[in-house]
Amino acid sequence: MVTDPGQRPRRGQGELEALVLSALREADGPATAGWVQERLGGDLAYTTVITILTRLLGKGAVTRERIGRSFAWTPASDQAGLAARKMRKVLDAESDRGAVLASFVTGLGPDEEKLLRDLLDQAQSPGED
Repeated sequence: MVTDPGQRPRRGQGELEALVLSALREADGPATAGWVQERLGGDLAYTTVITILTRLLGKGAVTRERIGRSFAWTPASDQAGLAARKMRKVLDAESDRGAVLASFVTGLGPDEEKLLRDLLDQAQSPGED
């Protein structure tokens, strides 16, 4: 495939979603698609930004509220929350959850394993310190 030398290479969907989410996290509050487009330097078409935001809404990664004739968008959670949601989605798609979790845990280093144990202990006894 020949591309125009002045044309930027196409970005993958995941990369665009990450850019849009990053821009939303920098906002002081709910942001419009136009604001996101400007924040990203205007190299994405407005319709592309709307498409990405709509996909993110479908994935539960953003929320929206109507303001006048348009929407204002907000990230549904921080980066850690989004990563956890992805992990849950992968786990939910597997039939042998025990095998997936066992494989995950055996790949942890000693510090990560201790952190996981501490988090599990905290989850079992909330409110106790």
